[in-house]
Amino acid sequence: MNVNEKHTKYKPSESVSLNKRTWPGKAITKPPIWCSVDLRDGNQALVEPMDTTRKLRMFETLVSMGFKEIEIGFPSASDTDFQFCRHLVDKQLIPDDVTVQVLTQAREHLIDKTFEALEGCKSAILHLYNSVSTLQRRVVFKQDREGVKKIAADGAAMVFERLKHLPNTALTLQYSPESFTGTELDYALDVCETVLDCWKASKQNKVIINLPATVEMSTPNIYADQIEWMSNSFTDRDRVILSLHPHNDRGTGVAATELGLMAGADRVEGTLFGNGERTGNVDIVTLGLNMFTQGIDPELDFSDINNLIETAEFCNQLPVHQRHPYAGLLVHTAFSGSHQDAIRKGMEAISKSNDHHWEVPYLPIDPSDIGRTYEAIIRVNSQSGKAGSAWLLEQEHNINIPRGAQIQFSEAVQNIADKTGKEITSDMIWGIFEQEFLEKGTFSLLKFKSKKMSKDDNNEFVEATIDHNGEKIKISSTGNGPISAFVNAMRDTFKLTFMLNDFGQNTRSSGSSAEAAAYIEIKVPDENGKSVFGVGIDTSITLAPIKAVISAINRI
Repeated sequence: MNVNEKHTKYKPSESVSLNKRTWPGKAITKPPIWCSVDLRDGNQALVEPMDTTRKLRMFETLVSMGFKEIEIGFPSASDTDFQFCRHLVDKQLIPDDVTVQVLTQAREHLIDKTFEALEGCKSAILHLYNSVSTLQRRVVFKQDREGVKKIAADGAAMVFERLKHLPNTALTLQYSPESFTGTELDYALDVCETVLDCWKASKQNKVIINLPATVEMSTPNIYADQIEWMSNSFTDRDRVILSLHPHNDRGTGVAATELGLMAGADRVEGTLFGNGERTGNVDIVTLGLNMFTQGIDPELDFSDINNLIETAEFCNQLPVHQRHPYAGLLVHTAFSGSHQDAIRKGMEAISKSNDHHWEVPYLPIDPSDIGRTYEAIIRVNSQSGKAGSAWLLEQEHNINIPRGAQIQFSEAVQNIADKTGKEITSDMIWGIFEQEFLEKGTFSLLKFKSKKMSKDDNNEFVEATIDHNGEKIKISSTGNGPISAFVNAMRDTFKLTFMLNDFGQNTRSSGSSAEAAAYIEIKVPDENGKSVFGVGIDTSITLAPIKAVISAINRI
């Protein structure tokens, strides 16, 4: 086959004949029933499946998040899963408001083992499944429709007959036509209705019908059409809890799930951060926080996202990607200069606003809502602008240089970033700042004192000793305040031509050893009237601006 023809061996997904679809006009207004399958579907996809310690940590984390339904394993297929189920039951580790779910195939000995695993459990979901897809019927089972439906019917009957073995367990039944997305809709409905009838499903005795995208095969809209078609076609919709079990083979698991909920689903099975077979199950963290950012309480606790990441990475032995939605280490950062500037302005605006709604450019969620801080929002590299450097100076070092100084300082930062090609850390930012504004230059201040000329006005007399290229020179002058007097002394003594244009100051710390940071802008008489900025830091609020004048003069 010609390389340009390889795509022709793949068939496009069939559309659904749904003339009056309603889901495109609907919105998600409440969370679904959540069921975590981390301990089953997620676990079976691991190179090194979880041991009891890791399983317990995952289970405890899921409980603390607020999951009320947790699939804990496949006890008939794995002794480890069987023993874990028994451990939870025997040690009474399952909270009264949590229902554990166990999976079984439609085979008698597996069903018997599953019932044995659940003995003594207060509340459980027994999850029966068999594959019904066109491909699996033909290739795996080599049976026609009736033959595969019989597998489901026989399995359902065996389960129903054994319900008497768990008289003290509040047992909910669940059926999954595995590979639903590769199954003819009328046939999937027929099989599900057969199981529902066998289990005597009713409004008072609801059964979970779980429709897996075991392999994601189509665009999300087609999955939504399939869900709405099924939801509308049950003979008695009230006896069904309609559940979704999406995977992420096409990278659209989250979108498919959201559209499936709009199409009428009541429940979602997924995992933390999308662990699972192949490309993973649908990610409940992303789904839940998507709802959260739309003003919907997901009824799951994501307030300590770092702990969830630590749990997932420990239990799964897999890293959570740094770009993972909401959770990744880099998703609340900005490298682009324009983004940094917009975020900074947005943060400033929201701090002054009386509106409680979160509206900050480039940040769809307040990082503090998931246990993150603002400290790492702005990061600096060769793609960054003035805002990033200024932000770090302000947040990490309490230095609020004027906007014009930000531009000049960013040029120095940019030069270093361009030369190294690496991220500029907070410590590096401070080092560059010290080199630009605080290190000794042509002039340095050795001594300084001032006194008022009169009690009746602001005129002051200043005396200072200046180191000028290694020579100690005494200067003095008068002016309207100590800064003005010092500027006059410097200009007169060293024949400098500049004009004091602006002055600002802030406190860097509190207490007896508090430092003041002063900012001076001077203008030099060239054709552009160039501004030069200086910074001075001292425990004395008088000396800080004097040092800032020296800093600015050294930068002319």
